[in-house]
Amino acid sequence: MTARAVAAVDLGATSGRVVIGRVSADAVELELVSRFPNGPVEREDGLHWDFDALYENVIAGLAEAVRREPAIESIGIDSWAVDYGLLRDGELVGEPFHYRDARTERGVAEVHEIVPVEELYRRNGLQFLSFNTLYQYRVDRDLDDADAALLIPDLIAYLLTGRRVAERTNASTTGLLDVRTSEWDLELAERLGIPSRILPELVSPGETIARLRPEVASRIGADLPVIAVGSHDTASAVAAAPLSSPHAAYISCGTWGLVGLELDEPALTDAARAANFTNELGVDGRIRFLHNVTGLWLLSETIRAWGEDDGATVDLPELLADATEVTGEVPLFDANDASLSAPGDMPGRIAALLDASGAEVPGDRAAFVRTILESIADAFADAVRTAGELAGRAVDSIHIVGGGSLNRPLCQATADRSGLPVLAGPVEATALGNVLVQARALGVVSNDREALRTVVARSERPVRYDPRQLTF
Repeated sequence: MTARAVAAVDLGATSGRVVIGRVSADAVELELVSRFPNGPVEREDGLHWDFDALYENVIAGLAEAVRREPAIESIGIDSWAVDYGLLRDGELVGEPFHYRDARTERGVAEVHEIVPVEELYRRNGLQFLSFNTLYQYRVDRDLDDADAALLIPDLIAYLLTGRRVAERTNASTTGLLDVRTSEWDLELAERLGIPSRILPELVSPGETIARLRPEVASRIGADLPVIAVGSHDTASAVAAAPLSSPHAAYISCGTWGLVGLELDEPALTDAARAANFTNELGVDGRIRFLHNVTGLWLLSETIRAWGEDDGATVDLPELLADATEVTGEVPLFDANDASLSAPGDMPGRIAALLDASGAEVPGDRAAFVRTILESIADAFADAVRTAGELAGRAVDSIHIVGGGSLNRPLCQATADRSGLPVLAGPVEATALGNVLVQARALGVVSNDREALRTVVARSERPVRYDPRQLTF
């Protein structure tokens, strides 16, 4: 069968890209078209996203994709979760806030004073994260005057097409989607003082949102439909993860490590709430039962800080190679400690945690990197064990997808600390999930639930890491 082409916009918290996906019934290939930086910008009132630059990079990437591949048939958009932009009279109200901005701390207290955490969990199934959208809504001074609140991929889709929608996998991260019905919990919104008018029409992965506005089509060079995909990047990544069995765990690893299992029904027990596990929607209505673990953010912020100290770029591949040569026990810290969540002096904060625990701070950078990787891996292994216990599953393997699948010492450390084989790859799982949902909507791939993973498994072979016995 002749391959057909689609374009995927895949936006992460540190970078974005546009890729071309060429898909047939049994194979998929990706071509990177453009990559551009993304990240927080400090404004007078706090941390924001430079959304204008982000959107212009998306447009430029799509135009280049069409130039390279005129046969592109559709566009899909995914991004990180929880952040949003407000519309008033069809126009964006300011720059979207960044989820790491400190403003949400007040929102947490106000929300929990109105709705206890136990009730919130029964209603939305979400783990507690201080930056979840409903906490941001609670402190947003512009909310009352807005016509709509659109999560980042939905906001870009609106600017491309003129249609306001909320794709369900990402809407499930807001805290305002009923975990049982996958519809807006309007009663909860009312109790929290969140106007229901800002919550747009819900759509599911595979639905066509609309065609490009004429002026956008002119800039891009083609009149194309925008198809809803798993617009939460983790939903797209998990949809493409070639899970080897129903008992396999997944880790979508980048800035964050999203660690969990795929379930058919939400797990809303008190034990799941106490362990801070979330029940987010995946593609085809499946539940992503997972826990957010701080991922490679710890390493990237450390490297950034060292680069500022040195006044030069730090060679990460060389550091990783040196880290694998570090022998013996290295000290561990809690990768999820709240002190590590904001941008800043990451080496200093990690050193402070080690000092507080009585551990010796590694004296050279290779050992320090090894401590970071082993601490992340330890948190990953703990989350996998907990997920299996809470879901009543005997986990038999771990699939690491995303950028972290290229980090060989992290993958090996995760295998060692979990005692389970790790299957690493594909690195471009999010873009693959985005592309394949579009391809399925176009009739290229079967509607069978596992068809997307079958195509991925035929196209890419993961790297296997078997657990080694820890010698310390």
